[in-house]
Amino acid sequence: MELSLVVVLVIGLALFFDFTNGFHDTANAMATPIATGALKPKLAVALAAVLNLVGAFLSTEVAKTISGGLIREGDGGVLITPEMIFAGLIGAIVWNMITWLLGLPSSSSHALFGGLIGAAVVGVGFHAIDAGVLLSKIVLPAFFAPVIAGVIAFIATKLAYRVAGRGSLEGYKRGQIFTSSLVALAHGTNDAQKTMGVITLTLIATGAQAAGTGPEFWVIATCALAIALGTYTGGWRIIRTLGTGITQVTPPQGFAAEASTTATILASSHLGFALSTTQVASGSVIGSGLGRDRKAVRWRVAGRIAIAWLITLPASACVAGLAELVARMGTIGIVLDALAGVGLILTMYLISRRNAVGHENVNLRPVPVSPVPEANIVEEAR
Repeated sequence: MELSLVVVLVIGLALFFDFTNGFHDTANAMATPIATGALKPKLAVALAAVLNLVGAFLSTEVAKTISGGLIREGDGGVLITPEMIFAGLIGAIVWNMITWLLGLPSSSSHALFGGLIGAAVVGVGFHAIDAGVLLSKIVLPAFFAPVIAGVIAFIATKLAYRVAGRGSLEGYKRGQIFTSSLVALAHGTNDAQKTMGVITLTLIATGAQAAGTGPEFWVIATCALAIALGTYTGGWRIIRTLGTGITQVTPPQGFAAEASTTATILASSHLGFALSTTQVASGSVIGSGLGRDRKAVRWRVAGRIAIAWLITLPASACVAGLAELVARMGTIGIVLDALAGVGLILTMYLISRRNAVGHENVNLRPVPVSPVPEANIVEEAR
């Protein structure tokens, strides 16, 4: 297969991953304001899409971590080929679709990292991965970021309830519009960068771009548009889990969770840490639930999410490694990978239609949950 055609396929697949990243992560910003009624579902996803688009233009530090840090450079250039990147994207997309079908807010970022690592290890060997960058800018932030966000959300929720009065709940709802918008903007500064990094890595690997350089403007623009379009589609299954599955979010909780998520993501983007915004948002929601009442957190749901966090990177790496083995067959291997990927995606989409979740039923849980009247929210926390 001609190299130029492989590059086109990789770029197209990368943009499709960016699209899945968008609908997979809409919940990070908009699950809590939708759950509390601060924003109507359709308006919420539209607002998130616009702000993701804007945020994607504000920073490229995370993109540089992926394009010039995770994969080592050898004597002949970067130790990864476009075919390997293609296989890595297959692994990331398949895992994104599986967790979306299950309604689990897992990490699109770690799915991407796992895919790239799995394909590079099978294609080149473990020496292709810069362990220092992997540990310092991906693994450690993955552990500390959700914990830090959860602690901040816990403290912020305690403070919010302490100063809240019965008439202040509407004020917190209005505040949620501002804080959720900041989360969406921050999400664009972090997650959109990862696809930019993948495309830039592909261009560097083929010699079309100099090593050590950042993403070009057309890469930034197309990635920003792809993640914005994905965000606008909603990702309602994950919004339901994050908004009503972990805890029954109240306006003070939502405000605190969104503020802590924003602070954590923006700080990480500035430092070039390619963290999981999903893990940060989930950690914030759990922390806000604990800040309200330990019993307010549904630990079984939180446990399922934690398991998904743990297996995301190795699971996507295994899928990508298998795709890389198939891709070694040449043109027929690339075609088989593409057909298998399309088949799996269509199958999962058709399965999802059996129990569709959309803007009209996103706040309805499949099992009864005892509601907490707004009049009791402040007294309950005290």
